[in-house]
Amino acid sequence: MTDTLTFSVPGMTCGHCEAAVKHEVGALAGVTGVTVDLESKVVTVEGTALDPSAIVEAIDEAGFDAT
Repeated sequence: MTDTLTFSVPGMTCGHCEAAVKHEVGALAGVTGVTVDLESKVVTVEGTALDPSAIVEAIDEAGFDAT
């Protein structure tokens, strides 16, 4: 079963931001897809057995705060 989690990441403004977040979050175990919407500042993560705290930490590693 695939889970979907969404996170608000207000600091993202450009393609570089999008790539950094996709790289960090996409490397996590269980993640099968990462979608970044720069207009709404939302990151959607799909996968199995997702750990929300690990995803927030990965977004932080990319240089952004997630809620």
